[in-house]
Amino acid sequence: MKKLRPDLTSEDNADMPIEPTDFESGLGEDDLIDLRIWLRLLTCTNLIERRIRKNLGKKFDTTLPRFDVLAQLDRTSDGQPMRELSKRLMVTKGNITSLVDRLEEDGLVDRQTSPRDRRVQNIQLTKNGQTAVTKMIPEHNAWLTDIMAGLDRNAAMDLHALLGELKKSILLNQDEDI
Repeated sequence: MKKLRPDLTSEDNADMPIEPTDFESGLGEDDLIDLRIWLRLLTCTNLIERRIRKNLGKKFDTTLPRFDVLAQLDRTSDGQPMRELSKRLMVTKGNITSLVDRLEEDGLVDRQTSPRDRRVQNIQLTKNGQTAVTKMIPEHNAWLTDIMAGLDRNAAMDLHALLGELKKSILLNQDEDI
C-alpha cells in the first residue's frame, strides 16, 4: 500500500512517489512538531543537495565538496589558512586535506606556507581555479533560484528569518560537551 505524503494534495500524491530521502514519510499530525520540523529540514536539505550535486557533476564534472572549497576561497582575495577553510566548511581539517591535495594537483588551488608559522598553510585559488569558480557560482545560484521558484519571495524572507530564530535557539541551548 502506497503511503501518502501529508505535505501534498491528493492529486499530487497520485503522481508523486515517495522518495527514499523523504524522512517525513509515516509521520502524522500527532507526532511532535519538533520532530516534524527536524525531519522536514533534513528532507529539504537532502533534496536540494542531491539536485546541486547532480547539476555540478553534469555541467562541470565536479563534486559538491570541490565546489564548496573553491567558492569559499573565492570569498577572500588572499586565500585562507587551512584551519579557517575547514571551519567555514564545517568539516575537520583532516576531511579537507585530501580534497585540497587533489585541487592542487588539478591546478585549481595553490598552497603557501605562512612565513610566521610554518605549520600554517594558506590556500588560494590559482588563475585556473578562479576561472572555474567564476563559471560555476552563477550557475549554482541559478539552480538554487530554480529550486526555490515555487516559494513566494515574501514567504522565503519569512522562512529565512524563522530559520535564523531556530539557529539562535540551537546555539543558546547547545551542550558545551558536544
